[in-house]
Amino acid sequence: MDDNTRQLAELLAKSLDHAQSREAEKQLKAVETTPGFPLMLLLLIKTPELAINVRLAGALFFKNLIRRSWADEEGNHKFAPSDVEAIKRELLGVMIAVPPNLQVQIGEAISVIADSDFYKRWDTLVRELASKLDAENPAVTTGVLTVAHSIFKRWRPLFRSDELFLEILHVLDQFGQPYLELLQATDALITASANDKAKLTELYKVLNLLIKIFFDLSCQELPPVFEDNLQNIMQLFHKYLTTTSPLLATDDEDEAGVEEYVKAGICEILVLYMQKYEDAFGSLTPNFAGATWNLLTTIGMQPKYDILVSKALKFLTSVARNERHQNVFSSHLEDVIEKIVIPNMTLRTSDEELFEDDPIEFIRRDLEGSDSDTRRRAANDFLRQLMEQFEGKVTEVTTRHIENFLQNYNSNPKQNWKSKDTALYLFTSIAVKGTITQYGVSSTNMLVDIVDFFQRNVAPDLVKGIGEVHAILKVDAIRYIYTFRSQFTKDQLIQAIPLLINHLASPDYVTYTYSAITIERILYLQVDKKPVFSKEEISPASGDLLAQLFKLINKGQTPEKIAENEFLMRCVMRILIICREDIAANAEFALQNLIDITNKISQNPSNPRFNHYHFEAVGALIRFVGPINPDKLEERLNQPFMSVLQNEVAEFTPYVFQLLGLLLECNPKAPLPDLYKVLIQPILTAALWETRGNIPALVRLLNAICARGADHILQNNQIIPILGIFQKLMSAKSTDISGFELLEGIVTNFPTKALEPYIGEVFKVIMTRLSGSRTEGLVLRFDKFFFFLASRVDQGAGPDWAIRAIDSVQAKIFGEMYKAFIVGHTRKMTKFLDRKISVVGLTRLVTMSSELAAPGSQYANMWPASVTTLLRLLEVPPVPAGGEGYDQTTEADLDDVSFSVSFATLNTARKSAADPFPEVVDARKWVSGEIKKSEVFKARIGELGDEERAVLEGYA
Repeated sequence: MDDNTRQLAELLAKSLDHAQSREAEKQLKAVETTPGFPLMLLLLIKTPELAINVRLAGALFFKNLIRRSWADEEGNHKFAPSDVEAIKRELLGVMIAVPPNLQVQIGEAISVIADSDFYKRWDTLVRELASKLDAENPAVTTGVLTVAHSIFKRWRPLFRSDELFLEILHVLDQFGQPYLELLQATDALITASANDKAKLTELYKVLNLLIKIFFDLSCQELPPVFEDNLQNIMQLFHKYLTTTSPLLATDDEDEAGVEEYVKAGICEILVLYMQKYEDAFGSLTPNFAGATWNLLTTIGMQPKYDILVSKALKFLTSVARNERHQNVFSSHLEDVIEKIVIPNMTLRTSDEELFEDDPIEFIRRDLEGSDSDTRRRAANDFLRQLMEQFEGKVTEVTTRHIENFLQNYNSNPKQNWKSKDTALYLFTSIAVKGTITQYGVSSTNMLVDIVDFFQRNVAPDLVKGIGEVHAILKVDAIRYIYTFRSQFTKDQLIQAIPLLINHLASPDYVTYTYSAITIERILYLQVDKKPVFSKEEISPASGDLLAQLFKLINKGQTPEKIAENEFLMRCVMRILIICREDIAANAEFALQNLIDITNKISQNPSNPRFNHYHFEAVGALIRFVGPINPDKLEERLNQPFMSVLQNEVAEFTPYVFQLLGLLLECNPKAPLPDLYKVLIQPILTAALWETRGNIPALVRLLNAICARGADHILQNNQIIPILGIFQKLMSAKSTDISGFELLEGIVTNFPTKALEPYIGEVFKVIMTRLSGSRTEGLVLRFDKFFFFLASRVDQGAGPDWAIRAIDSVQAKIFGEMYKAFIVGHTRKMTKFLDRKISVVGLTRLVTMSSELAAPGSQYANMWPASVTTLLRLLEVPPVPAGGEGYDQTTEADLDDVSFSVSFATLNTARKSAADPFPEVVDARKWVSGEIKKSEVFKARIGELGDEERAVLEGYA
């Protein structure tokens, strides 16, 4: 091992030590772009003499290095060509040589490279993979198949496209036949090795990967090579679905073994082929349905079989969904419900243990759609599908079982409490119809009475004291309200809320958490986009509610335990949002708790959902209480926010930037506070803008600072670095929209005279970007910006100012830009304010521009098309904008937020879109008035066609 490799190994070892990790990572990043570094790192990972934890750290660093540095947004390699070639040359060999835990990281790196280069810039890879397949050498073959799967699985979520199918055809051409040969050879070896446990285990690992790859290769279209051999392939799969080897049985009751994974993978393939290729697969359905049925009635109840059972149930569900195969179940419904559905809905000892030992995991598995690999969830889906096909019969049979379970419970409630749990779960399964939305169940089975069942069997458990009823039955009762919340009347919910609040004081973790979940979801209910419950109805109880919720959150003794239960913080957030300004009475208490929690969880951010709801709650306080006393909030939040920034807590930084911007907007007329003046210089540091997740939040904050501190920025010559940030943002496809956000803020907040020296350069930057790879969204943002400038006559800009600014880049370039990017695209603007700005800008252009509207002006020939574009905006509904990048954000429920270190918008901190022209109420009437005042327009109206003139006359 040479000195460089030894030093690299030492740095990686230090990166594992919390005390030295930050400095070690800085040193690693400082040298990562050095030519030869990636190859040295790869060879280090392959070195068996090094400690495995150092090699794993190297593999993780390599994966992340590839992620951030392999290629730019245009697909150009960032590494030197020699490094690119060396990585591709060595990568497969390293992957095959290293242990499985390192293979996972290298496999992900290969997947990233494949996203960029495969297959056109890496067309040798598949041939190389296929050449190394060897059934007699399972260790090497496992590595090769792991690489193949890491590449091919990328196809699963993708939309169909010609490019995608060309790639798949490239793979099938070189990999399809070797794959089939390996599948057959592996099957033969498994048969020959039936009594050799070690060899059998290795071969089953190969088979498991072959099954995953079969799914990958089939996920978009049925490959001809599989279609031609479908009978033989499915016969082989049937064999492994129906046979069990005692040698592969595991002693662990919780963890699935390789045989369970093989069978589960086959069931996934059956679901795919049932749903997508039923024409080819249909004749095989009864045989596989019978095999799956038999599997489900003979398999054990141990948790290690849960994944297999859920996948098998999904296959039966897909069969039940297909009307051609109704006869598979129609004459056996009683048996199916009794022998398959009910056993998998019955609570097991392992579920009770999870309830006690890992309550937060119990809750996450139990919630709607949070974990589809639970037996209960899969059995529920299967029963609901049978309900769709045979509603009357399934309701009748299941109701009979429900009554039997309830009678058994009533005969000895203490001993037979599980019978009631099963009854409640079965009732919920047959009562729910249609989709379950963010507001709960959308429709119900008319053959059952939800409210009557609740009053007879559920409500009594809600009012019983601690110890009078099993804790799981308490949770069942609360979950019943949660599930059917949208089906209860408001009066019924008003009666339920105090009972739920009482259960927040329960000593049982799942009980108080489910109470918080249900309270939050009830408060979220809306009718006609208005909350069912008003702030006046909730505010009187808000103080006690918040006190109890914060008490439960603060039971945690470590940052990780405090942030463990996101459902409690979500309930806090919802109460603050519902109560709005009325929360002022409890604002000090809530604020102090939120500050304390911020300080604690900043030490080790561990639960992204908790963090998000937490900062949403802070945002709600700022938005609704901030305008009442902005100075106090700024003072109190200074310490936790500055602490996050100074300690570089990456997960929280984008949130803090958004909230600082919101704080500034709470007191728009006041001068810029000193705290923010000090922040301007650090904010303009280029390094801060390197992290993509920071950018939307930094733009938001910088615009808020400019709104209150434009004079200070001009006095300190900070406008130039701000424009430098704009230029940097415009240089990349992923940030150009943020560049326009910043630019619009600059134009809005700074005097036009102050911008005049720079506006030509601004348009030069925009034109450079538009001449490269552009999106429809980018073009529309340019259009909006141009019309924004053209409309700002009172601020010293206006149409001629904007035209001359463009022409300052190159003589008469405006004409080309106007034809290429403005006239044909403007009608694709979909947002109301964007269209309004365009209407005002276009009206100024056609009524007062000496460059375009005046007869004989250099762009006079564009005037008729401009008027037509204006009328289209006023008359024709918008054409949806194609392409990526255009801001179409909707107010989504927070469940839809994707959480990561990258940017997540805080709904409570969203900046309200300001209408720059509130005086324009009726756009057509306003346009008519402007036209009547315009002598230029009157002089040229004869150039318009009869249709255009008739439309204009209609505005009068």
